[in-house]
Amino acid sequence: MTNLDYLKMLVEDIHSTTVATIGTDGHPQTRTIDMMLWDEKGVYFLTAKGKAFYTQLMEQKYIALSATKNKKSVSLRGKVKNIGSEKLDEIFENNTYMQDIYPGDTRSALEVFQLYEAAGEYFDIREPARVVRDSIVIGNTETVENGYFVGNECIGCQLCYSVCPQKCIDISVKPVIIDQKRCLHCGRCAEICPKQTIEKRG
Repeated sequence: MTNLDYLKMLVEDIHSTTVATIGTDGHPQTRTIDMMLWDEKGVYFLTAKGKAFYTQLMEQKYIALSATKNKKSVSLRGKVKNIGSEKLDEIFENNTYMQDIYPGDTRSALEVFQLYEAAGEYFDIREPARVVRDSIVIGNTETVENGYFVGNECIGCQLCYSVCPQKCIDISVKPVIIDQKRCLHCGRCAEICPKQTIEKRG
């Protein structure tokens, strides 16, 4: 699947997300926010100008979000910007329940935000013995390698494979190779490696 496929899934299939900002007390604060639109430039949501969430978005210009449905999840962290009433009418057309929450011209209380530079991941455990993990990128964000990687000092002892819950390590080669799209990031391989050549990144 592509980045756009994941954004479409986030908006059209999962829709409701948990979004985190930093509260005035310096601690993380979360709330449920619906993702309303998506395109090649990012994901769009809205909030009322009178809310603390609005103030935090304007000041921090950054969010983390997480969403789960039917054992599939999407998480993203990145930059947001206020685009005012741009796309507001389109949001109400595509999300008709909003017309009952903010009827008529009361929608003027709302402004639209765009998540435009972000990185994160898709995680799917619908088949528990064969999980799927993938990276998601929006905009010009650099991808960061996450997970466990085997170094050249690997002796091919296969102990890592013996403790891997997903058996996602290719032991037919040396150094062995961890399939990053199936890895749970549990760290058992790194713990048991006699050469301590398995490195955690990200």
